[in-house]
Amino acid sequence: QVQLGESGGGLVQPGGSLRLSCAASGSFVGINSMGWYRQAPGKQRELVVFITTGGHTTYADSVKDRFTISRDSDKKTVYLQMNSLKSEDTAVYYCYASVLHTGSSLFSDYWGQGTQVTVSP
Repeated sequence: QVQLGESGGGLVQPGGSLRLSCAASGSFVGINSMGWYRQAPGKQRELVVFITTGGHTTYADSVKDRFTISRDSDKKTVYLQMNSLKSEDTAVYYCYASVLHTGSSLFSDYWGQGTQVTVSP
């Protein structure tokens, strides 16, 4: 199986910055993509950003030019640098990974436990 270890959430004032990290470990032969979703109270989970194995990134319009995804050279750890944070960024942020297991031709999705980001004065 695959484990996703998240860290970096917390409380920050509007305009501040936070950096989230997510490390994938376990048994898999490759990662198709990794990224972040978020869910605010009373709202559906929404995509924040993802990065493919080839390095292509897709950002939600609401975070473009403020958030940046990056990863380690082994492509098993991703980071989310969040700048110019707004109150509407308050949510639980979930890391996800789409991985390929040995002997399978299909990708399987895994989720982290979630980390709270609160933007408040």
